[in-house]
Amino acid sequence: MQVISIAKGFHYLSKRGWPELTEKERNKQRAVLLLRQTKQPLMVCGLFDISKATLYRWHNSVDLKDPSTLKDKSRRPKKVRRPLWSHEQICAVRDLRNKYPRWSKDKLALLLQPQGINLSASTVGRILGYLKKRGELVEPHRKAISAKRKTKRPYAVRKPSEYIAESPGDLVQVDTLDVRPVAGVILKQFTARDVVSKWDVLEVHRRATAISGKQCIEALMKRMPFPIKAIQVDGGSEFYAEFEETCQTLGIRLFVLPPRSPKLNGAVERANRTHTEEFYEVTDCSWKIAELNHELLHHEFVYNCIRPHKSLGLITPLKFLHNNDIIVNIKPLYQSHMY
Repeated sequence: MQVISIAKGFHYLSKRGWPELTEKERNKQRAVLLLRQTKQPLMVCGLFDISKATLYRWHNSVDLKDPSTLKDKSRRPKKVRRPLWSHEQICAVRDLRNKYPRWSKDKLALLLQPQGINLSASTVGRILGYLKKRGELVEPHRKAISAKRKTKRPYAVRKPSEYIAESPGDLVQVDTLDVRPVAGVILKQFTARDVVSKWDVLEVHRRATAISGKQCIEALMKRMPFPIKAIQVDGGSEFYAEFEETCQTLGIRLFVLPPRSPKLNGAVERANRTHTEEFYEVTDCSWKIAELNHELLHHEFVYNCIRPHKSLGLITPLKFLHNNDIIVNIKPLYQSHMY
């Protein structure tokens, strides 16, 4: 009678198969195989750009029939530092932190001393980290009590780094400008600038509120000669409530700047300076809202359709739009200001 047996390891391989190898593990396998075939370590080291010590370490540890030996072993020390604090110390730190959730580890270490617990601030910090990792210590939920610390906005978000404005309307920066011509007169100008075409829309209001911000969006929709895809604003209160709701209703993405980052709205900040120098400082204008907005509309027409822009290669925003196959009929926009 003839007995036929299955090779050793067949069942193991049939269940688990040959594991997927990374590029580094494949190179390790190739290097060991090449060394055993050629017996030329210098050639193998030069081919795989490794040292002789690394090559021989691979040679001694790798079994070509066992793919698990190709995996890098853990470098964790066999003996690691164990925590020296006791259960009583952990409880004391946890109770004190729950009582004073905003106090730092230095303050907590000082308050533990009257209880007979002498721990360094760094040890207290490690205990706090240990408690957070175990889920036994939860940071308190913030409650907004002033305009300086806002709650999470329902629609506005930070501008993603991958979002890049490439075409007119991709990103319109909006900001407010204080206009203080004489004592006792304070007006708020909403300035909007498309960062690609440099097309500006200007409108003055008595106050900077969310309702006036909503009216600013309505003006943008009428006087920006292309669809608006996204608006970027700072954290001012005028860009909350009705302003944010209007953007959401119209399907316009709303990006809000991080605190104290006006440089990220640099285009409209520079626009505010330009309009101050080229309109308010050289024009004898009225300070009544309706009349001032009428005069600003003429300045806006000149700025968008007549004034050459150095940033556009000394052409106007209107010419820039025409060069990019965006045909603009300016008569409905500035009919009473063209001549």
